[in-house]
Amino acid sequence: MSEGANNNAPAGDIQTALAGVRAEIDHIDSELLRLLNERARCAQKVGEIKAEFGDAGFIYRPEREAQVLRRLQEINPGPLPGENITFFFREVMSACLSLEQPLGIAFLGPLGTFSESAATKHFGHAARLLPQVSIDDVFREVEAGHAHYGVVPVENSTEGAVGRTMDLLLGTSLKICGEVVLRIHQNLLSNESDLSQITRVYSHAQSLAQCHEWLNRMLPDAQRISVGSNAQAAQKAAEEPGTAAIAGEAAAARYKLPKRVENIEDEPNNTTRFLVVGRHEAGPSGRDKTSLIMSAPNRTGALHELLLPFSQAGVSMSRLESRPARNALWEYVFYVDVEGHYQEPGIQTALADLGQRAAYLKVLGSYPLAVY
Repeated sequence: MSEGANNNAPAGDIQTALAGVRAEIDHIDSELLRLLNERARCAQKVGEIKAEFGDAGFIYRPEREAQVLRRLQEINPGPLPGENITFFFREVMSACLSLEQPLGIAFLGPLGTFSESAATKHFGHAARLLPQVSIDDVFREVEAGHAHYGVVPVENSTEGAVGRTMDLLLGTSLKICGEVVLRIHQNLLSNESDLSQITRVYSHAQSLAQCHEWLNRMLPDAQRISVGSNAQAAQKAAEEPGTAAIAGEAAAARYKLPKRVENIEDEPNNTTRFLVVGRHEAGPSGRDKTSLIMSAPNRTGALHELLLPFSQAGVSMSRLESRPARNALWEYVFYVDVEGHYQEPGIQTALADLGQRAAYLKVLGSYPLAVY
């Protein structure tokens, strides 16, 4: 019953009915509080057991988290949608992990970027956020042990691959241990209420490209200026008159910029995929993906030969992308995503065969598919 329902009912009857429901809510809240703390104590026991048996190196296990979230979505009877269940329990797990040690998460900063949103979506608000100046710095912080994990963009549904991330994956010792899929809503942020007063628009190059047609229609004469991140664009727009930024909700809130126009992305399903990189591998979760890099010998039919082991082993490929090799002119490396964990027999067979065919082969990691 809502407080506005049955306007003809006596006020006393409504208050009595509401009081009963509110008492029930209070009882449920108390029980939730008790259970949450009981869960936190169990999480602490897990840490104590790991320490006792010498397995305290990595407190975060992405495969276990994915299994928990999937199970909860499967048994969720509603009315809460699965997305809300995932959000709530990620925060619960984040808070429980922080009792042992808050996870340090490096990402492309400053605060207010989509990378921050992806980091928070995956690790929860109890994580210790470590904004970096560049994607290179994200990798360096994790490699040096200054951050537990890094979150880096790898591809956008509109603009394709993020080249710098892919290049760094080629040389890093880090492993991919997770992925985050983030729906990207671009907004025009500005202190100018009249769009005709906007002469410059700041944003990251990919965001400018994602809003290219909208800008052509609505701000055809405004100069488009690429900067290192959308949050940096918001900082500039907050300081400079006659300017605007293209950025997300987090940047608008952090830099107190009004959203003059919302959802200006040209592609309504605009989505960015982020990778979680760390210093350890993820175990099998039951629904996984394996990423690898390979190169073909420079001869006719070489790429076909590289793809053959996957089809022969019954392994499904979900992504194939080429990048110029950095050590030779007009040579290319291929980035491949396949379904399954590298410990599965089919993928092991394919990798063994591929190792005999490829001029270069590097397994970047196996990790759980993103849980929405």
